[in-house]
Amino acid sequence: MNQTKIEWTERTWNPVTGCTKVSSGCDHCYAETIATRFAGGKAFPRGFAVTLHPERLDQPLRWRKPATVFVNSMSDLFHADVPDEYIAKVFAVMALTPQHTYQILTKRPGRMRSLLNSERFRVAAAMETAIGYSEAPRNLFTWPLPNVWLGVSVESQKWADVRIPALLDTPAAVRFLSCEPLLGPVTIHEYRDRPADPTIDWVIIGGESGHNARPMHPQWARRLRDQCAAAIVPFFFKQWGAWAPVGEGEIAKETDLHIRRDGYAWPITEPHGAKDGTEVVMRRVGKSAAGRELDGREWNEMPQRNEVCPR
Repeated sequence: MNQTKIEWTERTWNPVTGCTKVSSGCDHCYAETIATRFAGGKAFPRGFAVTLHPERLDQPLRWRKPATVFVNSMSDLFHADVPDEYIAKVFAVMALTPQHTYQILTKRPGRMRSLLNSERFRVAAAMETAIGYSEAPRNLFTWPLPNVWLGVSVESQKWADVRIPALLDTPAAVRFLSCEPLLGPVTIHEYRDRPADPTIDWVIIGGESGHNARPMHPQWARRLRDQCAAAIVPFFFKQWGAWAPVGEGEIAKETDLHIRRDGYAWPITEPHGAKDGTEVVMRRVGKSAAGRELDGREWNEMPQRNEVCPR
């Protein structure tokens, strides 16, 4: 049974909370909203300021049932304010719990690449594995850890071209993209058509939810789905978000929006000369009502847990 509402994972583990914004995908951060709301409490004593929680490090050691675990759903493990030594402890816990599959998502792939390619960091993580958690059973420390998936957030082509190359240069069992919130068209052909090199193993996409959510053009979702299908890459459609496309024959409402494939959006009631043939009408209906279907079905494809050979 899932311990989280995030559709593509089963549990969350937050040995770090808090973050800072780095790109447009951070504008309406759900984690910041939650942490600010409960600031000063046990979970977020410093609000959304980066905070280490060493008391949570051993949580996965106590989970008896194997699970898929999203690491730091309320932060970014590779934030500059998280010490290298602490990240090594997180990797040690993951090494000591090979029954779990861990998913790490970052908007700071440069630091991730630097650390995980560092012999010094690998030695530190291995030492933590050997001596840091004496109550846990020992396992052979291999690199990259076969139960750890590494991903980058990609909200636009600009950030795809910055973050994907760094991800591909990082040792990992599985590499994935989280294109959420998807704020524009993204092409990944040059990154997935690499038969002899590290490539992308999984793509998640989703529209934005929340009070100030921006709509996602349906063509952006279809284009990524079709690219994944052509490359036999698992594709996961997480959600439309707050906005859903208005069906053919439905009567438009004054609160609807037009959105073009290039991302330009405007109220349906506004006089304009902005149409170029790619515009669709989007309606704010809320995440639940918008649902998760793309072209009449759900897309829930995922890599096989712990069965992809490290590259």
